[in-house]
Amino acid sequence: MIEIAHVDKIFKTVRNERIHALSDINLNVADKEFVTIVGPSGCGKSTLLKILAGLLDMTKGNVVLDGTPVQAPRRDIGVMFQSPVLLPWRTIEENIMLPVEVQGLNKAKSRERVQQLLSMVGLDDFGIKYPMELSGGMQQRAAICRALINDPRILLMDEPFGALDAMTREQMNLDLQRIWAESGKTVVLITHSIPEAVFLGDRVVVMSPRPGRITEIVDIPIPRPRPIEAMGDPLFGQLTSQIRKLLYGMDSSRAAVSVSGGGLG
Repeated sequence: MIEIAHVDKIFKTVRNERIHALSDINLNVADKEFVTIVGPSGCGKSTLLKILAGLLDMTKGNVVLDGTPVQAPRRDIGVMFQSPVLLPWRTIEENIMLPVEVQGLNKAKSRERVQQLLSMVGLDDFGIKYPMELSGGMQQRAAICRALINDPRILLMDEPFGALDAMTREQMNLDLQRIWAESGKTVVLITHSIPEAVFLGDRVVVMSPRPGRITEIVDIPIPRPRPIEAMGDPLFGQLTSQIRKLLYGMDSSRAAVSVSGGGLG
C-alpha cells in the first residue's frame, strides 16, 4: 500500500543553515496493516508523516501509494494531528462535514456517513453538541470521524492521544484498535509511548536521533483483538524492553525510568 524509498529531508533556516531531519528512510506498509513509529523528540517522525500525507516535499527519495507517487494532499489519505482542532462555533456533525464542504463532495451521502461514523466511535448522541461540551477523549473521537469522512484508504495519526490522561488514553487505544478492525484502513501512527506502540502496532518502527533513520522494525506477534490486560503479558514486557534498549542503548530498567509518565508511556 505504501512504499517509502530512500527519503531524505533537509530544512534550510532563514540564516541558510541546513538541518538534516531525515536520512535514507525505507519502509513498506501493507494494505490494512497498523504500523506504529517511535523515536526521540526531534528525530523527524512528524516530518515523515507530513511527507506521507503530501503536506511536505522531500529533499530526496520517493513515496508511492498503491502505485501512484504522493506529491500533494490526496482524498485517499486521512490525517489526524496531536490536537483535534475542532472549530468551536460548529457542532460536532458540522466539524466532521468540513472536509466535505471544502472539497465540494456530495453532502447528502456524507451526512449519512457522519451518522455511521459517530455510531462507530460511540458518539451517537453528540452530533449536535459543540466541542466545548465534549471531553478531550470525545473530541479526539470526533477528529477520527473527520479524518475518515472521505473514506480514505490510509489514516495517518501524529501522537493523537498525547494530551489525554492515562485512563482516557488506554480507552482510546482500545477504541482505535476496534475502529481500525471495523474500518479496514491502513494506519500509520506516531507515538512517544513505547507501550502504546506495542499495543496498537502490527510492527513498530524504531527511529534514531536526528537525522532520523530507521534503526530497526520490530514485529509484534501478540494476537488480536488485544485486551488491555495484554500489557501485563510477559511477551508484551519483552517487546517493550527490546524497543527501549534500541532507543536508549541502556539497561531496560534505566530506560523505563526515562520514559515514565505521559499516560501509557
